[in-house]
Amino acid sequence: MHPHSPTAHSADLMTPEHAAHALGVSIRTLAAWRSGGRNTLPYVKVGRLVRYRAGDIADWLQANMHCGKGVA
Repeated sequence: MHPHSPTAHSADLMTPEHAAHALGVSIRTLAAWRSGGRNTLPYVKVGRLVRYRAGDIADWLQANMHCGKGVA
C-alpha cells in the first residue's frame, strides 16, 4: 500500500463522537467549531461524513496548550 493513499491512514480517522470524547467536549461543540470558523481544529470530509485525524487532534491540543503563571 502506498503511504499516501487514502486507505493508508483510514484507521487514523475518528468520528465526531470519538473526537468529542477525546477532547472532552460535546458533538454539538465540534459542529459549532466547524461552522463558526472561530476554531482551527482540522477535519476531513468523506462525502457527507465528517472525520477527524488523531494526529491533527494531538497537534491542535499542543498548539492550544496554555501554561498559566503561578501566583505567589
